[in-house]
Amino acid sequence: MSETTRPATHAPGGDAPIPKRKVYAWALWDWATQPFNTVLLTFVWVPSFLTSYFFLEPGLAAEGVNADGTRLNCDTSANALTAYCGGLGRLAADLGWGITIAGVLIALLAPVLGQRADAAGRKKMMLAIFTGLLVLSQFGMFFVDGAPAFFWFGVTLVAAGSVFSEIANVNYYALIVTVSTKKTVGRVSGLGWGFGYLGGILALAIVVGAILGGLLDGTDPMTFRIVGLGATIWTIVFAIPIFVALPEPPAAVESRKVGFFAGYVELARSIARLWRDSRHTFWFLVASAVYRDGLAAVFTFGAVIAGQVFGFGFTDLVIFGIALNLVAGVSTIFAGKLDDRFGPKPVILVSIGGLVVCCLVVFFGAAGGKAMFWVVGIVLAAFVGPAQAASRSFLARLAPEGREGELFGLYATTGRAAGWMGAALWGAAIALFANQTIYGILGIALILAIGFVLLWFVRAPEQTHHV
Repeated sequence: MSETTRPATHAPGGDAPIPKRKVYAWALWDWATQPFNTVLLTFVWVPSFLTSYFFLEPGLAAEGVNADGTRLNCDTSANALTAYCGGLGRLAADLGWGITIAGVLIALLAPVLGQRADAAGRKKMMLAIFTGLLVLSQFGMFFVDGAPAFFWFGVTLVAAGSVFSEIANVNYYALIVTVSTKKTVGRVSGLGWGFGYLGGILALAIVVGAILGGLLDGTDPMTFRIVGLGATIWTIVFAIPIFVALPEPPAAVESRKVGFFAGYVELARSIARLWRDSRHTFWFLVASAVYRDGLAAVFTFGAVIAGQVFGFGFTDLVIFGIALNLVAGVSTIFAGKLDDRFGPKPVILVSIGGLVVCCLVVFFGAAGGKAMFWVVGIVLAAFVGPAQAASRSFLARLAPEGREGELFGLYATTGRAAGWMGAALWGAAIALFANQTIYGILGIALILAIGFVLLWFVRAPEQTHHV
């Protein structure tokens, strides 16, 4: 990227340059909030702690200890049907129900808050508020002890953090137009996702260093409390640049400032206006809602499968997470260039199709054990980031100037309106098949496949090639 980027207007070719530092300050927010997704939700706190034997009754947890002191894996039918594996499956299913409730809250709140931020010219202020609430959710994890009585407290913090993170993202995504143009939005979006993944690598590397240095022990609940505290400090420190470097965008001319409940009337009008004036944008929101729910499920439950089904321990998951984030970060930055050259739709379709194949390979090839899961996980990581970044780019190319917060609020809303599907199907599939966690992946594959088909019929935005 050159030292300056063209201004953040939707009309290509503006003259006022945007300093590179502002682009990086914007992208660094992804880095700042990545520990919630990578360390807490995906690779450490949830799979190695919240859905582990720590939260089973002591007698049931003891049934999962083999004669040599190792823990029972749930990768075979015989093991999966034991009371121990069934208990773990119930924890995984209950986590799914908690995430489902979070999705409903996001669907109700995100679009109205996005519309109000547009109308009042408070995108950055709203980003600050919900970043702060995310920090508090992470800090609360320091107070979760490894005992059954704390399980639902932990689920509540994860669900609340998901709500706050998603609503913060509404305003973060909307600010992308202040640091990019239609010519560069793909690369800027990819840069943000790439920063996030690379930040995740560093955060996980710090955890590995603490393990090897004897500071952390995966068998001690205090380890996971410290990890929650560390994520809190990380977010506070690295979120500062975006609030210092970026100005507050002006209020949107076309957005009316209304009361909170009247905001739902404005939401209905926005949807009707999209249906009337920009039908392809409407259908993109529908299609992306479905496949992004699948992406969210991959992040939320993938490491749970690794831990419960394939026996990945605390250290295994951290190292696995570093490898996956490295692959995802590099592939996302590279895919941003493909996005600007070929458009976001082909990037998304290839990525979603690859993810469906990966899910099916894991399910039908479970007998391959850890080695198989490692290989498929690396391939899967190469698809996840590009799908996310290109989706953000797709919508940014479609967003009318001054209504970015509203449209990204709808983006979050439609995603979470369907957000109950992946989490609920995950929990239902596990419950239906005798609490066998591996069956949850079929629900994820189904959501992704439906999203792929829906997106196939959506008209791509007009492509402005970078020169």
